[in-house]
This record gives sequence, C-alpha cells and structure tokens, in this order.
Amino acid sequence: MRAAIKASGMPARRVAELVGWQEAKLSDFLNGKIGCTETELALLLGVCRTAVEERDRLLNLLPETYVKGWWQQHGSCVPVRLRTLVQNVAAAKTLTTWHPYGIPVFLQSVDHLRAAISACPNVPDGEMDRRVKAGQELQELLFGGGVQCAVYLHEQALHLPVGGHDVHVGQVHHLLLMAVRSNVTIRILPTAVGAHAGMSGAFTQLTFPAYEPLVFLEHENSTLIQEDKTAVESYQEIVRSLDRSSLNEEQSKTMLLQLGERLSAADSSGPARHLPGALAAGVPFPGGYRL
Repeated sequence: MRAAIKASGMPARRVAELVGWQEAKLSDFLNGKIGCTETELALLLGVCRTAVEERDRLLNLLPETYVKGWWQQHGSCVPVRLRTLVQNVAAAKTLTTWHPYGIPVFLQSVDHLRAAISACPNVPDGEMDRRVKAGQELQELLFGGGVQCAVYLHEQALHLPVGGHDVHVGQVHHLLLMAVRSNVTIRILPTAVGAHAGMSGAFTQLTFPAYEPLVFLEHENSTLIQEDKTAVESYQEIVRSLDRSSLNEEQSKTMLLQLGERLSAADSSGPARHLPGALAAGVPFPGGYRL
C-alpha cells in the first residue's frame, strides 16, 4: 500500500481525506498496527487509481495477512522476481543464509547465475536476462546498503563446477572478493564434519530494526515465509550449530584462496588435479584437529 500511495502522486494526508480516515489511522495501517476490511482496501486502491493487476493482487492477499507464515505457490516455477523477498531484504538489518549444496544467489557471479538458471528445466525460454537482472538486484540490495550478511556454505558446494571450469574459477574468485567486504562473513562447513544441522535444506533468515524476524525458504515452484516465533527460533538453533561446526572467517578465506589457486592452475581440458579443499589446504578444523 505504501507503493500504491507513492505511485498515486498524492501525499498520505490527501489519501486519508479522500477515504474518510484520519491521517493517524492511515499511518497505523501502513505500519501494520491495524488492519482493514476488504471494502476499505478496495476504496484505498480506487482512490490511488491502482492498476487492475496490482489491485487484484492486493485484494487477494488481504485474507493471508491474518495468517502466521505464508506459503506462496507459483505454478511451474518461481517468478522472475521474488517481490516479497526483495522488499524484505531491502528492509532487513541482518541476513543469514545457508546452502548445503550450492552457492546462494546473493554470492553468485553473473556467469554462475546464468549457468544455474540454464540448468532449471522449468524456466521458460526468453527469461534468462530478466532473471539475471533480478538476481543482481538482490545482490545490490545486500551489498549497497547496511545489511550485515553471514553466509554458511558446505565445502562440497565449492567443488561443484557450475558452468564449467572457467566459470568455476571465476565463482571462487568472486567469493574471495565478497569475503573482504565489511558487511559480509563467509563460513565454510567442512565435509569432514559429516552429519550436520543444516541437512534439511537451504534457508535465509532476516532480522529487522522494527519488525519480528522471519525465515524464507525457496522451493522449485513455491516459497514459504516462516514468521511463527517457535519456527524462527528453531532455525536460529540450526545457525548456532552451523556456527560451531564451521571454519572461522579466516580459515574459510584460506580455503577459498587455495582452492582458487589450484583451479586457476589446473588444465580445464584434463582431469582435476587437486584434492578436496580442506584436505589440500591443511586447514585446522573446529576442535583443534587438522586434515
């Protein structure tokens, strides 16, 4: 509704006058302190001359605002731009993300992003450039603002040659560039740990200056936003466990650096000539032992 009012070109005071509300009531509504009826929402949208497609989207969304947690079903695959995720990342104070078998979109190079999109059989032809742009938008939100970002990766994800050898090399070097940013921390979970708390799948946890935290889960053709306090706390327990089991920040950088050097030196036309990252790097693991 904030976006709809902004698009109308009218100040909030004028919108409130036209629908017969006090300005304070509209402010409380926009800040999520009070709700509204379907009739009131329709009147607000009419006053703002909201486009039909957006009007119908918001009217259909209204019943969901009273439900804790939100499961969005998208059909054959997720939309080009995950609007809800974009809006929440833009408002977030911290972002913590875990991926057990790949690199999260927040840290993918452009070439890696293109290769990952190409591998999905359900993405319609002709959407590549739009999906790449949407991924870059998320990255710009994360790295252009004040969001503190903690990324947990499994060691095996670093060895997945998405897009081929050259793209793989570029992706590892991209991770190294991201790791030196002041608002980004990359932590790697070694393969040697074995069973771990994050085996159930990828997730992204967001906290906010003024709102309750939430957890975002993306699947092939749906997304789930967990808002329930107990559910969010259970993911926080997973983060704490990953934190205990993962290499620290400097150890993770060392692993990335040595992996990047080995990949850069390898002949892309022949078999790989390097050992798994932690083994070749000789990185000490949590608990004091070394491979």
